[in-house]
Amino acid sequence: MNFYDQTGKMAIGSRLRLLTDKITEDAAEIYKLYQVDLQPKWFPVFHALSQKENTITEIAQLIGHSHPSVSKIVAEMSKKGIVTEKKDKADGRRNLVSLSKKGKEIAEKIREQYTDVNSAIEEILSGTRNDLWKAIGEWEFVLEQKSLLRRVQDQKKLRESSHVQIVDYKPAYAKAFKALNEEWISAYFKMEEADHKALDNPETYILKRGGAIIVALYNGEPVGVCALIKMDDPHYDFELAKMAVSPAAQGKNIGWLLGQAIIEKARALGASTLYLESNTILKPAINLYHKLGFKKVAGHVSPYERCNIQMELKLE
Repeated sequence: MNFYDQTGKMAIGSRLRLLTDKITEDAAEIYKLYQVDLQPKWFPVFHALSQKENTITEIAQLIGHSHPSVSKIVAEMSKKGIVTEKKDKADGRRNLVSLSKKGKEIAEKIREQYTDVNSAIEEILSGTRNDLWKAIGEWEFVLEQKSLLRRVQDQKKLRESSHVQIVDYKPAYAKAFKALNEEWISAYFKMEEADHKALDNPETYILKRGGAIIVALYNGEPVGVCALIKMDDPHYDFELAKMAVSPAAQGKNIGWLLGQAIIEKARALGASTLYLESNTILKPAINLYHKLGFKKVAGHVSPYERCNIQMELKLE
């Protein structure tokens, strides 16, 4: 096992497959030892049918396999004369699968094999410090809550976000501020007059009016931007606007980091309530705003044709 000691836990799938292959090879020989005409991969379906007849869909749900997988196994067992299929008398649309006469004879014959296999497994478990059976159950439960893929995605975001730096705007970022926003607006909508005002001259339109702009740098390159535009409004202090992240940098948690940073910037500027406008086709953006604490509001006049949702965040 030196190879797996060297690779570490990242090779867990390969190591489990190796263990599974060993057990499956032995299982095939065990069936021969007891002269039972079954294949190891058939066992879950066979055991389920030894309890009662069922549809393929019901078997799949019971044993946690896919419908096509169970359907294929049933077809293979049917060729061996172990199972039969018939129409459900109560519902002609359903096919019921049951053990044939041969299958029932196997179910009776296999009982001694069950006893000996269970005893052998208990012997293995008694010789180990860790109960593999319980550990598998724990892993299955934990992975049901959050898959390995999701966990790796989260770790990837966490690692990559450590390379992100949020900085204040300076004239050198003017080109990136405009380009990043034009890129996403043009991908979904069209540039409007209010866009040109903010993007063509951010110093005059945003900064000199008391607003702010922040920039996300990934490995030193500007890949995300966000702004606070000062509002002349009795309810809102600033509009959170012009948030954009380069498609090449998405999936690195940059939107979340920008959102948190711009909210802290608003607090530092003495804001009590933030406002934003968006469009519901931008589902990732809407999800981000909800995650940041924004709630839907209505009734504010918007300069944008594309706006179909308005949101606010009360700062504590």
